[in-house]
Amino acid sequence: MADSVIGGRTALVTGASSGLGADFARELASRGCRLVVVARREDRLKQLQQELKAAHGTEVTVVTLDLSQADAPRALHDLLKQQKIDVDILVNNAGFGLFGRDVDLPPRRSAEMLQLDVVALTQLTQLFARDMVKRGDGYILQVASTGAFQPSPSYAAYGAAKAYVLNYGHALNFELRGSGVSCSVICPGVTATEFLDVSGQQRNWFHNATMMSSTAVAQAGIRAMLARRYLVVPGWFNALSAFFTRLTPRPVLAWLAAHLMRNP
Repeated sequence: MADSVIGGRTALVTGASSGLGADFARELASRGCRLVVVARREDRLKQLQQELKAAHGTEVTVVTLDLSQADAPRALHDLLKQQKIDVDILVNNAGFGLFGRDVDLPPRRSAEMLQLDVVALTQLTQLFARDMVKRGDGYILQVASTGAFQPSPSYAAYGAAKAYVLNYGHALNFELRGSGVSCSVICPGVTATEFLDVSGQQRNWFHNATMMSSTAVAQAGIRAMLARRYLVVPGWFNALSAFFTRLTPRPVLAWLAAHLMRNP
């Protein structure tokens, strides 16, 4: 059944070829949204397109694009303008992490991660939020992480990037007051996606004990976005952990994060 608030509107979801991105798309399609799905893997996007059309009759535009390339956000915005597609909902989900000591990580791969997780996210937000403000309505959902709340040894740069997303999203939401546009940030913990495979980390006891389904996380994010909440931390354990980071000295947080992220 179409959502009375966003049914018939157009949502752009980045990193939609798998995991959270695909589940954000599924949740939005179930609420009656038209979709623009963006990722590098065209075959996965077309499979998702067929799935959503069969399940919901959803109109899905597939855009195959590597958002880690410097000119990609502008190219995406220009393409949708040319196709006369107005984006009402932006879900900035594309991103990845790298596991290991920061000094041991390949510099080029680290640069690609930061380009995607920070720079592309910021540029996409600026481009599409500007259009939303002109129309006087819109929703933005930024995907951060529970790693945004503390120093994250073995994910040092990734955790710092997600701290940027968290603070950027909160500041932007404040700036957008009265515009009809809101910016929400979701900070998932361990989620059943391809994240660990891409990052190069082995699954350990902590992952097994706290892992949430991608579907549950995506549903929590869309609900919070539609309620125009500035922050959601899905899962009681994750929410409790995020709260206690405010009360814990940062050296202790770093020690704890390092131990929880150890390979088995």
